[in-house]
Amino acid sequence: MTKFSPFALATVVVLASQNASAFTGPMPKAISFSSKSSLRMADYPSVYTDVQWTPSIKSGARDEILGPITNYCEDLYSVVRRKTRTVECGPIKFGSDHPIVRQTMATTDTADVEKSIEQIMRCADKGFDLVRITVQGKREANAAMKIREGLFQKGYDIPLCADMHFQPKVALMVADAVEKIRINPGNFADGRKDFEEKVYETEDDYVKEREYLFSAMLPLVEKCKQLNRAMRIGTNHGSLSSRVLSFYGDTPRGMVESAIEFADICRSQDYHNFVFSMKASNPLVMVQSYRLLAAEQYRLGWDYPLHLGVTEAGEGEDGRMKSAIGIGTLLADGIGDTIRVSLTEDPEFEYEPCSKLAKMATSRLAITPQADARQKATKKYVDTRDITTFERRKGKTLEKKEEESVDASGFLNQDGSVISAVTLEMLTKENIPYLYAGLGCKTAVGMPFKDIATSDSIFLRKVPPSTDSVARTALRRLAEVSVGLIAPADELEKDPLPNSIALMSLEDAIAKNGKLPAGAIRLAVTINGDEDDDDIKKIKDLDPAMVMLNTAPHVSTLHASRRVFEIFKAEGIQTSVIHHYEVNTEESDDLALEIGTRVGSLLTDGLGDGVIVEEVGGQNKLALDFLRKASFSLLQGCRMRSTKTEFVSCPSCGRTLFDLQETTAKITEATGHLPGVTVAVMGCIVNGPGEMADADFGYVGTIPGKIDLYYGKEVVRKSIPEEDAVNELVDLIKEYGMWKDKETADEEEELVAA
Repeated sequence: MTKFSPFALATVVVLASQNASAFTGPMPKAISFSSKSSLRMADYPSVYTDVQWTPSIKSGARDEILGPITNYCEDLYSVVRRKTRTVECGPIKFGSDHPIVRQTMATTDTADVEKSIEQIMRCADKGFDLVRITVQGKREANAAMKIREGLFQKGYDIPLCADMHFQPKVALMVADAVEKIRINPGNFADGRKDFEEKVYETEDDYVKEREYLFSAMLPLVEKCKQLNRAMRIGTNHGSLSSRVLSFYGDTPRGMVESAIEFADICRSQDYHNFVFSMKASNPLVMVQSYRLLAAEQYRLGWDYPLHLGVTEAGEGEDGRMKSAIGIGTLLADGIGDTIRVSLTEDPEFEYEPCSKLAKMATSRLAITPQADARQKATKKYVDTRDITTFERRKGKTLEKKEEESVDASGFLNQDGSVISAVTLEMLTKENIPYLYAGLGCKTAVGMPFKDIATSDSIFLRKVPPSTDSVARTALRRLAEVSVGLIAPADELEKDPLPNSIALMSLEDAIAKNGKLPAGAIRLAVTINGDEDDDDIKKIKDLDPAMVMLNTAPHVSTLHASRRVFEIFKAEGIQTSVIHHYEVNTEESDDLALEIGTRVGSLLTDGLGDGVIVEEVGGQNKLALDFLRKASFSLLQGCRMRSTKTEFVSCPSCGRTLFDLQETTAKITEATGHLPGVTVAVMGCIVNGPGEMADADFGYVGTIPGKIDLYYGKEVVRKSIPEEDAVNELVDLIKEYGMWKDKETADEEEELVAA
């Protein structure tokens, strides 16, 4: 820790005793200092060489001095919020002693003061605790002052955060107006938006460039400290500086080290009123980066709060799903103090998913009696996950056997399987065409065929009687195109179903030694996570086609599931595990948040080979097609199985140079049928090129009415008129050989018939 002179420490005590808040009247005012305290900065480092920088990770000095990383959360076996200091931001406080702060970002042009005030008021009325605004230059900084004043006059004290890129001097201006400043280490001091690879012969060469970082950052730190302003050191995967990219690569480690450098500058001035963020459009990168930063904070003895968010998540269900996967996974381990769900929608629509994720997180904390009971009821295990790397556990898929009349190799998919629950009602004559459509099948003359996003298998709690020739024919036709038919073994014993998969509880499977009922060709085992270790180990000898993991209600889903995978790893059990999630919600948005959080928190660790989402309660409010698409969306959001175009779409802000929602809809309509292709839609250049790192093609606003198109990180077509840009994007995708035409209904019939 940095050492300060007795005079400097005494000054800190004096300042603390003043109990200064961010605002003392209707407008922000700087704290009044005596002549003695105004000289205090002389006791803090004024040149970068005097800063006590965090020991190097690359040289091994950090491990040598501080020891290895040990933990990334408070408790691996119960949900306890990570203990943090309190950071003040006007009337709100961030930190573990306070509720999770819910925030959003205005989409208006900040220079339009009246529209900005109106939108911020709507956000406050919705329930948001904080609103971020874009500040590109002096004009917007002056407008921010008027916005703040206008909000106070209307009785709104909701704090504002200025989003700063490239402009250290403007950041100093706007600090007079707002309660919080967000700076991006990737471009706050290093505004060079290029990807020129730099060569550092030694780490000393890399360290020398801290001089200009320190010089650019120091005035803002001093001002924020004087005014008691909050700061977010917000690293973004898409806008790492060329300096960091060259030294650490496009990695979570680079994101963390970039943030730590800027925190070292803050700490050198005894300024601690800041939070961190580690945003990425890829939920896996985002989760690993936050965990790594949390782990480093534990090792360094730091306790700064964390702002969570998946950047450029997109719109609709996909945007909510990706946000739930990333944010929900971290909250499930007690990590996170403020959250923002970034959607390509008006900011008011971010409130519901944001608030629900916060409520879900609170309900899972061990301080809640029900949650505490579930976590304590989970059997003991040793968690051996390595949060510094990602490696997906890949369960065994199935192989076709000569003696079987159907091809079982399609019952599971190596990139992640989707199983759909089918009821007897869906198998009536009039409903069978809708069943095929709901399962994502192509059809020709009424016959089903598998497509890219067809359910791999179906699950039948009840089997239609063999006398029901219509239902049995429909099931036979599905099995003939390699759709697995899973049913409880006791149902199959009553009335055999040819070529089926018999599902047994682990207890029954052990008792019967895996013996199959007549007609069944494979075994599946269901477990609830509460079985004894010795029983779970017996799965290895049973060698079922799959395990369906449906955790018991009295245990913690997260921890009981982790325990199962730890046993599998220790015993070398390679059976595919399908997460069986039962849902009774009527809200589609809630489903994305629920499975994104509860199943996604396991898939982000590589734990699981697929999902079945089954509606229970008998209401049948959620369509089969919707549940299937949500399942595929979950797998794609967890970077497992791609079945449609992936869109990285920024949520819009005052920098956006075109109508983002309308443009995204047009691009989706034109290119949404290209699985395996990722298209980034960026309203401006701030995160543009960097986010191309996670995209094949990019559509980026440059000046009003003009668009640049990217292939990867490279601009390949410049200054295209906006009205021509979507067609030009399609031409670009064709040029790189990644286009295929949409199939018409007639073409699908011909293809299937062939």
